[in-house]
Amino acid sequence: MTTPGQDFYNRQIAALETQNLEKIMAQYTETARIVGFDFQVQGTEAIRIHFTHYLENLGSLKLKSTEKFAESADSIFFEATVTVAAGEARVYDVFILEGDKASHHFTGMLGFTPHPAPESASVSG
Repeated sequence: MTTPGQDFYNRQIAALETQNLEKIMAQYTETARIVGFDFQVQGTEAIRIHFTHYLENLGSLKLKSTEKFAESADSIFFEATVTVAAGEARVYDVFILEGDKASHHFTGMLGFTPHPAPESASVSG
């Protein structure tokens, strides 16, 4: 049996992995705010625009592992490793929850390792 926070986390990861914008949007309250070190967005339309660009830039996302997970009655906090089109990212996120939706989402990246460049075919003459 999972907790409400784990259920939220599982839905969020599944929506990101399938790039299902409507399921992502269903995770947030109408007045939700997402805060990163270099941006802030608030409200349904701003969050929709944010995730539209975010998903386009990622290309793909697959959860590799969840390193840390903490939960309280109204929040979750985790560190995870995800594989995206360009490489592997270590991320952290904090969600403040109102029921089963996020009212606040704080997000950041701990590190990024790009995929190795493909080896060029050498031509000898």
